[in-house]
Amino acid sequence: QVQLVESGGGLVQSGGSLRLSCAASGFTLEDYANGWFRQAPGKEREGVSCISRDDSSVYYADSVKGRFTISRDNAKNTLYLQMNSLKPEDTAVYYCAADPEERRCLPSFASWGQGTQVTVSS
Repeated sequence: QVQLVESGGGLVQSGGSLRLSCAASGFTLEDYANGWFRQAPGKEREGVSCISRDDSSVYYADSVKGRFTISRDNAKNTLYLQMNSLKPEDTAVYYCAADPEERRCLPSFASWGQGTQVTVSS
């Protein structure tokens, strides 16, 4: 059974940092394309960062380039999103996702976590 569990969200002041984790079970994370997505109130879910199965391709949304870093610890079967220089507009529920096929960083991935709230105060 494919399962993804996010953690690490919370309340942080503008300019602060958070690291999100996504623990996978029931499958091997590195055999899948992985991604982080977010959804703010009243907005559509959007791709924040995605990484291909062999790490050869990494995507970042323009809004987070230079501030966020996606990484994967294969030994722990865990995906991370390091978020620095956070801004109030980064406030959203963040989801990790995985798909056995290589995909563009769009919210069409097959498997999803339950999400973790990130709130950035000004």
